Amino acid sequence: MSLFLYILLAFAVFFTMEGITWLTHRFVMHGFLWYLHEDHHQPRGRFFEKNDAFFLIFAIPSWLCIMLGLMNQVYWVVSIGAGIAMYGAAYFIVHDIIIHQRFKIFSRWNSTYVRAIRWAHKMHHKHMDKEDGESFGMLFVHKKYWEKVRKEKQLNPNIK
Repeated sequence: MSLFLYILLAFAVFFTMEGITWLTHRFVMHGFLWYLHEDHHQPRGRFFEKNDAFFLIFAIPSWLCIMLGLMNQVYWVVSIGAGIAMYGAAYFIVHDIIIHQRFKIFSRWNSTYVRAIRWAHKMHHKHMDKEDGESFGMLFVHKKYWEKVRKEKQLNPNIK
């Protein structure tokens, strides 16, 4: 397989991870592993949350794919691991840095996309328990949030 196909596979996995993340968030994090995710919806004022364990749940398969793929020279498996890792990095930047601002960088970033994902996430967090949630994805936001931001901009031209 050519380098181009390995890169294409990594990006395909990256985009597929949004669906996997949505399903995991909806049915696992708001399901049988709610006890790990609950402190994310009901913060306790600590820097680290039990919810941070989900980093390992996604990072371990990525690491294993990369490591075992390289050890056995099965590079399509490395591409899968790289796609998962790229999604994990994007998720960390969007969720922990841009939305929740656990690290104070990008705090003034206010593009239409950032405003839309912040709205969607705000609507997700308005539900304090595991039932009746909405907006379980991360990087791709339902068009109703884009429209809400556009209307907000029309009403207030000072918003960039």
